[in-house]
Amino acid sequence: MIDADGEQLGVMSITDALAEAGKAGVDLVEVAPNSSPPVCRIMDYGKYRYQQSKKLHTAKKSQTTIQLKEIRIRPKTEEHDRQVKLKHIKRFLGQNNKVKITMMFRGREIIYTDLGRKIMEEIKNELEALCIIDQHPRLEGRNMIMIVSPKK
Repeated sequence: MIDADGEQLGVMSITDALAEAGKAGVDLVEVAPNSSPPVCRIMDYGKYRYQQSKKLHTAKKSQTTIQLKEIRIRPKTEEHDRQVKLKHIKRFLGQNNKVKITMMFRGREIIYTDLGRKIMEEIKNELEALCIIDQHPRLEGRNMIMIVSPKK
């Protein structure tokens, strides 16, 4: 048995422990039920639950979630449009999000995978200072995919 101040009161029966808790005006909580003898503590259980929920809330508040954003381009995308997409990628990396860059090949464009790989290498060289390449450009079906994440 442990009292509200954290001092040990020793081994006592359940009725005596409940009487002690009643005198203090708080609850008797079983802390370690598997030990021999079981350990109980006198505490305000409602206040304890409130403090636990507050700790959980502050832990969630300080937690950051990383999203995976996707940018899609094609081998025929013009230079200016690629620069606009590059600005979007830089903005996403600035917000600490991962970015999945997808080069889509439609129809007969699939024969221009070398052109797509060249464009992906240009994008990779442009972003080298801002990010870490998680997955280098790789052809998966009709799409070439590269994943980048922000530097710490």
